[in-house]
Amino acid sequence: MHYCFILLLVTSPIMGFAQSGFSQKEQTYFAQATANGQAANEAFRHSHRYLLGWLTKADSATGLIPRNLTQNTCIWNAYDAAADNYPFMVMTSAILDKPLFETKMRTMLATETRLSSRIGRLPDTYSFCTKTFQNQVIDTSQVVFGSAEYMKDGLIPLTEWLGPSAWSERMLGILEDLDKIVDVPTQIKGSFFGNSAVVEVSGDLLQVLARMYWMTGNPKWLKWGVQIGDYFLSDAHLPTKASSRLRLRDHGCEIVSGLVEMYAVVAAKDPAKKQQWQPYIHEMLNTILAKGRNEHGLFYDEINPQTGEIVQKRIADNFGYTLNAFYTVYLIDHVGAYREAVLKTLGALSAHYRNHDWENGSADGYADAIEGTLNLYLREPLPSAKDWIESEIKVLWSFQKPDGIIEGWHGDGNFARTSLMYALWKTAGITVSDWQSDLSYGAVVDDKTLYLTLSTSKTWKGQLHFGKKWHQEYLKMPVDYPRINQFQEWYPIEPLANYQLTVGNKSKTVSGEELLKGYSLEILPQKTVQLKLKRL
Repeated sequence: MHYCFILLLVTSPIMGFAQSGFSQKEQTYFAQATANGQAANEAFRHSHRYLLGWLTKADSATGLIPRNLTQNTCIWNAYDAAADNYPFMVMTSAILDKPLFETKMRTMLATETRLSSRIGRLPDTYSFCTKTFQNQVIDTSQVVFGSAEYMKDGLIPLTEWLGPSAWSERMLGILEDLDKIVDVPTQIKGSFFGNSAVVEVSGDLLQVLARMYWMTGNPKWLKWGVQIGDYFLSDAHLPTKASSRLRLRDHGCEIVSGLVEMYAVVAAKDPAKKQQWQPYIHEMLNTILAKGRNEHGLFYDEINPQTGEIVQKRIADNFGYTLNAFYTVYLIDHVGAYREAVLKTLGALSAHYRNHDWENGSADGYADAIEGTLNLYLREPLPSAKDWIESEIKVLWSFQKPDGIIEGWHGDGNFARTSLMYALWKTAGITVSDWQSDLSYGAVVDDKTLYLTLSTSKTWKGQLHFGKKWHQEYLKMPVDYPRINQFQEWYPIEPLANYQLTVGNKSKTVSGEELLKGYSLEILPQKTVQLKLKRL
């Protein structure tokens, strides 16, 4: 059942909001919500322009986007185009452009599955120019790498947001076929697999296996994850003991997050295994804290974990990904130092890292840094971290060109990913059907109460969709621990709870289940809607 309101609360250009049953304090919240709506609208418009811009670069024959717009215009590959760019075209269209989502995005998935699947459903690089695979001879290691990257960076975030879908089916198909040829990725040999790639693939797989075990309950994903975990959580192969080089940025830091995600699984499902792994997990994290950080608590790109030598002094833009692991273990084992590590970093950003050059001038560094901070800010809402996010998102947006392209490579997708995360923060996770660029809506949350405003310059009709507990609804996770590429839950509706919904002077009690079915609204031009929702 859908509830329909035609909401006509007039806004005065001088006095602000119209007379209503809301108090002065509540009107302050609504004013903040209006400002958030303007920020969210800007983020949505940047994301939509990115989507339309990249669609103009698609190959005319296949409809697939190229790896980049410079030297690799002729190929679609799993570990870049499929993993980092295409998924956030899907995400953007799912939120802002349903016709494109239902047509071109689905067609692209079907096309890439048909053209790129090479070892069963495992993807390989496809050439638009030769109309066949780029490599005549299969490099199994490259196929494994591309499969792991496509799942972790692309298909996992889509599954977190969409739930069961054609994209989650694609991921499970890849995982099933990957299981047939690899156990622990160190066993795979090939020209593409250096030491860093082995570690990255292992970390990717651990993250995918943890979340797919939660989602499906299939014990073989847990068994496989434990097999990889047993290999690395040992005296011989612990990442902080087995090598003289440890990358704490992407293409290396994935193993830290992956081991901790699987640790979260065994903490709930296998107490004996959790007890076995705990000393190694703590040793790994303690070593990183002791040797891998600068004076502000941010991580260096690469260190020698045995000597403490800083191999690459640049600060990792992926600091949030690694701190996700620390915060997760804090939630499990209540180690105060791991929470303090998060607080130290969040507290330093505003004072020391405004307009910081994260990745030698690349927008991708800003996208990753902001994403990681948003994820941690949900758990530890430091005001200074909020100020930093607000300033740095504008730096990120300044990279976008008038045609919607950001830098013309696969990292452009991360621009949209982070912009959408920012917008969903400003709307408290609320999305609308039939988005239009002049629709401005934003929210503020105060404890159990949400304040929402909506306005438009043209008549808008559609449905309001409140945020869910996505980790519970789709992944069946018992705890929303912080993890890479998750979409944060700012005001998740509880299906079994009751809420007081207030519009103007009228209130009614509705169930969470009813709210999650959506509200149909019609908003007339130059009118501002004020809506208050309080959990009872």
